[in-house]
Amino acid sequence: MNRKIKVGAFFIAAMLFAGSAVAQSIQDGKKFMYYERFKSAKDIFQKLAASGDEEATYWLGQAEIGLENIPAAKTVYQSKLASAPNSPLVLAGMGHVELLEGKTQDARSRFETAISLSQGKNVAVLNAVGYANGNPDMKNGDAQYAIQKLTQATQIKKMNDPDVWTNLGDAYRKAGQGGDAVKSYAKALELDPNYARAIYRTGSVYQSQGASQQELFTKYYTEASTKDPKYAPVYANLWAYYYDNNVPKSAEYLEKLLANADDDPKACYYRASMQYAQGLFTQAVTKVDECVTAAGAAPYVKVYGIKAYALDRLSDQSFKAKDSVKGQEYLNGAKASFDEYLKRANADQIGAGDYSRYALILLKFPGNETKAVELIEKAVALDSVEANQVSYYKALAQAYEAQKNFPEAAKWYSKILEVKKNYGKVDIYYAGYSYYQASKYDSTIKYFTLYKDKYPTDIFGYYMLGNANAAIDSNSTAGLAAPFYTKVVEIGEADLTQANVKPRLITAYKYFMGYEFNVNKNQAEALKWVDKAIALAPEDANLKTNREFIATTDPRAPARPSRPATPANTRPKTGTK
Repeated sequence: MNRKIKVGAFFIAAMLFAGSAVAQSIQDGKKFMYYERFKSAKDIFQKLAASGDEEATYWLGQAEIGLENIPAAKTVYQSKLASAPNSPLVLAGMGHVELLEGKTQDARSRFETAISLSQGKNVAVLNAVGYANGNPDMKNGDAQYAIQKLTQATQIKKMNDPDVWTNLGDAYRKAGQGGDAVKSYAKALELDPNYARAIYRTGSVYQSQGASQQELFTKYYTEASTKDPKYAPVYANLWAYYYDNNVPKSAEYLEKLLANADDDPKACYYRASMQYAQGLFTQAVTKVDECVTAAGAAPYVKVYGIKAYALDRLSDQSFKAKDSVKGQEYLNGAKASFDEYLKRANADQIGAGDYSRYALILLKFPGNETKAVELIEKAVALDSVEANQVSYYKALAQAYEAQKNFPEAAKWYSKILEVKKNYGKVDIYYAGYSYYQASKYDSTIKYFTLYKDKYPTDIFGYYMLGNANAAIDSNSTAGLAAPFYTKVVEIGEADLTQANVKPRLITAYKYFMGYEFNVNKNQAEALKWVDKAIALAPEDANLKTNREFIATTDPRAPARPSRPATPANTRPKTGTK
């Protein structure tokens, strides 16, 4: 399941209200937004918005968005616009909601109207528009448009809000311009060296580059939490990051997160999620049921996802224990929970991993193959991390392989080579060999030619090219396999200590034994090859029988003897797995 918490930082607009009690209260609410304590922020803004304060209304909608309650945010903005249709901030907020709903043209119209009404000189409005479009944790939105508007905000005289620079950094990051993102975050820190959000987001740039950057991004995360120990988003990110590979450390960060977060339905979800990570699947299911009961009519939707994952694991365990009745019961429950999760969740709440896992479950229910493929493609499109894209395709390929549906397995294994920049032997092997198992020899030749060209001193590519061509030229009359088996002999005999070299040599020797006897009618050459095979496998009775037949039979005699039997190839080992 996608456990990455949507920690898109909500910004602090450049509006100062020094001196009044109302202003202080708005600042208090905005501070809660900064810490992503959306429930506490909502409580403050709800009271202020009741008096008609437009800025409070804007922030109330943002708090609802933070709580992932888009319909509530929409109601807040629509109600205010009914009485104040020309409020720039509220129009920007409504555009944000429409972006989340996928109404990009309507949203753009709202943004342009808001900017026009404020004459393009209001930092808060430009920042609101920029944040809505540039948030890298939201798939909708135009990053370049965000960059344009946020850059415009930075150029307004006396603009001194670090949040604007941080949002600009986020927009650059969403646009794939990591270097410019880091520079923008640095600009924010020039205005406020203790601005934890900018430090944290700098780390996020490096985290997006993969696990190889762990030392660097954790340095920034540690610095952010040291500067401001109450900044919960960094704990949320580290909880999610260590969730799969270091459960105790993940649990440690979860406790820090909960200590600095509001007490809301998500806390129950986090607890259930940790039980899942600890392998306590039955307890996780029980915890989710408790979460749903306690929350009443509107539980946090991701609890249904955790329940689906846990039931899926319980299903696997039951099937392995030969309890197919219980296994199917859990599997049915997993599908039902996923159905409920996807029905209730907003698009931005569903992660790429969720689509992938649901697809694998659907494949266990005949008739859902097309939908499963659509979900995998959606997962790949949603996730920009290469390793994750590879894992989604690989999981689908393995599922088809387990069903012995080799044509489909081959199709998805070959997709890995399309997304993986530095694919290796094993990647090519799975694509090529799956096509071989599917008897699609032209495709087999395509991928093992790639293997051979990439690894010209490796015996395996030539070996599989020999096998595929031998299958096409089943009587060996065209000798299609001969050049490749010749290379197998050349490489294999040069070093008999290589892994799996002897069975590959024997396959080549058998081919030449039959080729020389049946096609070239050369008894002496056929004997040479069978003797080579017997030298490597003296215990093989079939080889000895073939030798006796070849030695006592003239291949040129009118009554042509049957071709010496060549055993079918078994699945080879690459030695690289």
